[in-house]
Amino acid sequence: MEQQEAAGDLNSELLASDVWTDEMLAGAGIPVVDVPFVTVGGGIGSFVTVDYLRIAGVAADRIRVLSNIDHPWQTYEYLTRVSQIPRHERIRSDSSSRPDNIWGFPSYAVAEAWQERSLRPLLHVLGEPLFSDYWTPRAGQVFAGLEREAERIGYRDMLVDGVVRMVRRRAGGGYFTILTPPAGSSSTRRVAYRSRFVHLAVGYPGLRFLPDLQQFRETHQDFEHVVNAYEPHEHVYEVLKTRPGTVLVRGGGIVASRVLQRLMDDRERHGLGTEIEHLFRTYVSGAHGPHPWLRRRGGDGWAYQGFNYPKSVWGGQLKARMRRLEGADRAAAYAAMGGTNTPKRRRWQEQMRAGRKGGWYRTWQGTVDQVEPTADGRIASRVTGDAGTMTLLADYVIDCTGLEADIAEHRVIADLLEHGGAGRNPVGRLDVERHFEVRGTASGDGALYASGTATLGGYFPGVDTFLGLQIAAQEIADDLARRGFGARLGPVRSTVEWVRWMRGRPAGQKG
Repeated sequence: MEQQEAAGDLNSELLASDVWTDEMLAGAGIPVVDVPFVTVGGGIGSFVTVDYLRIAGVAADRIRVLSNIDHPWQTYEYLTRVSQIPRHERIRSDSSSRPDNIWGFPSYAVAEAWQERSLRPLLHVLGEPLFSDYWTPRAGQVFAGLEREAERIGYRDMLVDGVVRMVRRRAGGGYFTILTPPAGSSSTRRVAYRSRFVHLAVGYPGLRFLPDLQQFRETHQDFEHVVNAYEPHEHVYEVLKTRPGTVLVRGGGIVASRVLQRLMDDRERHGLGTEIEHLFRTYVSGAHGPHPWLRRRGGDGWAYQGFNYPKSVWGGQLKARMRRLEGADRAAAYAAMGGTNTPKRRRWQEQMRAGRKGGWYRTWQGTVDQVEPTADGRIASRVTGDAGTMTLLADYVIDCTGLEADIAEHRVIADLLEHGGAGRNPVGRLDVERHFEVRGTASGDGALYASGTATLGGYFPGVDTFLGLQIAAQEIADDLARRGFGARLGPVRSTVEWVRWMRGRPAGQKG
């Protein structure tokens, strides 16, 4: 006997069809909500896009944010916290990259100088990078600014709680975005949002462990001694405060540097006997790069760079050049500027030097062939490198490699690739136009946009940064204005709205 399909849920006809009609939704008993613009994700990518639209005069009742998080910085704050950047620590972002302020002025440094009644932040910025490290804002300052701007634009009024299942094209134009509401909040399993425009800012599709670490965890069901830096692992630092131990840190990026600093801070602050083995897959011994004008500093295993990308990515020659490249040429450009890197901070440079001198911080180069437990409860990593094969013993392994899952592991993107006409760009991510419309997904007079890390490999490299998200939002808002949705931000309107921002007045309103 065939199982009857539940009313108010996706049926086989909907799941199999690339284009849906209004009648198909009615037949399935799925209620439909009409709103011109929908953004999926609810993180900082969604927030900055909505911020631009509100400043451009789009009313809050014409926008809906479909998300399973309560506020835009929630996921980012979680990731920074578990990767050892609590609110009082500084993140990797420059002074003018303000996701709560599309104008970038006053900058974070100016705001901090005003709040603390001190010229030190301004003098720091003036001296970077020759006389001081790059100035960066504290995480808490960023979150507080986002909270104020969310209140100013009425973000909570636009937020709808739930998990988005898919986006399908609508016959006649526009899209249906299928939301699964929280249990008990709706009389049906699904709700369809019918809109002319959809924006995706779904963040990272997920974390992926290195194969050897994944095999160890699955085989031995040990999630305590082998951890990822992006998952909660505070227990490692707490145990090390109670007894001496050895930690194997794997990776050479910004998260690895933060984990190292936490281990070294605790060692210094509490007089601990912690020893650190540090494994680099690629060991950088000096300045490197394919061309004299694309070289970055390096040494002691690390590749050093102040920010995620060269600054010309955001508004210089490199940005203009990338917008002209196609196919293999663009992929080659990404490979040339890519690679793991981290800022060169004076504090942990001093700590590493002290560790090397004292013999409790040791660096290695190689790849791990196998990870297995020892008879005395430790973790043995068999490593093959330039020096041959060796075994590194540790009480804990912290993986800081930050490997990302394939975009198709996100169910909304996977459905777009299968049913929505979307494709992949030269580096395997979501293929978008210069104005961030997802190529191949147009539906009548509607458009589907995407921003954030899922679009890395497109015409603009810095997509997974604060300023990159704002540049994408500006491109999207300009394209929407061209289509008659919202006003274009010219000099007069921009100045008026900046004054409103400074005074804390609601965006896009008169008076």
